[in-house]
Amino acid sequence: MISTAPDSSNSSSQAAKKLAKSKLGAPSQLSQSSRKGKRAWRKNIDIQPVDEGLESLRAEERVVGSILQKQTDDQLFVVDTKGDDQVRKSLPRYSKSQLMSTKILLQRSAVPAVASRATKSSVMKISRADKERLLRIAKRPRRGPFNAIMDPTEFGAGSATIDVSYAVKHSGAHDLWDVPIVEEIVPSGLETVQKRTIKRPDVDHPRDVIDVPAVSVPHPGASYNPPVQAHEELLMDAYKVEQRKQDEADRLLEARKKIEEACAFAADSNTEGVPAGMVIDQIKDDDETVTNTPAVVPKRLPTKKTKQQRARIAKQKVVKHALAEKAIRKRLLNSINQVKAFRSDISKLTDTQQQARLARQLALRLKLRKGLAGQRLGKHRVPENDIEVQIGEDLSESLRNLKPEGNLFRDRFVSLQQRALIEPRVPVLPTRRKAKPKEYEKHAWKRFE
Repeated sequence: MISTAPDSSNSSSQAAKKLAKSKLGAPSQLSQSSRKGKRAWRKNIDIQPVDEGLESLRAEERVVGSILQKQTDDQLFVVDTKGDDQVRKSLPRYSKSQLMSTKILLQRSAVPAVASRATKSSVMKISRADKERLLRIAKRPRRGPFNAIMDPTEFGAGSATIDVSYAVKHSGAHDLWDVPIVEEIVPSGLETVQKRTIKRPDVDHPRDVIDVPAVSVPHPGASYNPPVQAHEELLMDAYKVEQRKQDEADRLLEARKKIEEACAFAADSNTEGVPAGMVIDQIKDDDETVTNTPAVVPKRLPTKKTKQQRARIAKQKVVKHALAEKAIRKRLLNSINQVKAFRSDISKLTDTQQQARLARQLALRLKLRKGLAGQRLGKHRVPENDIEVQIGEDLSESLRNLKPEGNLFRDRFVSLQQRALIEPRVPVLPTRRKAKPKEYEKHAWKRFE
């Protein structure tokens, strides 16, 4: 029979000899070590809490710059009794050349970061081309491979990279998270053509010129108990308005009558089978006597001109042309002497036209200040205010018999149109489609009784 006790004792001893790993990278120690004697005790003592404390002090020194326990209260705490105006200027601003991760790392440590990229120095350095140019001016020899003197213009020929690449020059300036700028493709020949911008007109809007109150004060003659003179004046104004409307209606009716009479006359004059507008000659009877008219002598056609005649005509044309040029030259010389008079006449005419134009603009502006009532805008005309007046017989003798006149909603709508706040409109009522009546023929013989 085989015993398993020794195996169990060996496994327990191996577990006791397992190494205890440190979090800070210190040498590992036995978990169950012998502590007989002062030397063994010092060797196998657990110093992990001490290492953690020291590491925390080191981290604190890296972040702050020094240990906080060694600093005085004046260095740690400050009582701010006066605000600093330069705080906003001293705060770090957003820079496209640095990523957010770089900013966080810079703010979490007092130790400067490792310069891993080439930065643009504030001091202007001499470029490679300027350096070679200065060396050529100084005539200092430059040595190439095998210590051979080379021409400065050919120095670097045959090498893979002569100058610093574009990526190295612009390293650190590209923002990976920036929105790409899409360049607009301009057709060839239109590089200098600019898009036309909408220019605001110099003329003021009519609503800025109109000086009409939103609610107009009614005429004194429209009162329920008006003065006699005001009532008669309002009646006369209403009569003039109605008379003008009646005259316009009569003029349109007369024009319509003329058109109808012309159409009727054209219809009567047309004969059957003849298109409109065609005039037919009357047929003459054969019995009429034929009148003897004298025979017309034909004109003699011009014959061909001789050589002497053509020469004489050409000479006359030359003389006529010379006389015309002489007259034009004489008129031009006379006009040169009258330049000052012409200039004064033109200036006077220009001033007169300018004054007339300003007078028209002023008259139009004064007319526009009274509103757009009666003027045509677009397809419709701005309506005028209706004169609401009652004749003497309809005036009420007491307030109990007084009846309301007018419509407030219509007055406000017309006022908006007259002040150019809305465009003139007319009421458009929906019209139903009128179907053409259908006729059915009913047969009496189909009805069975």
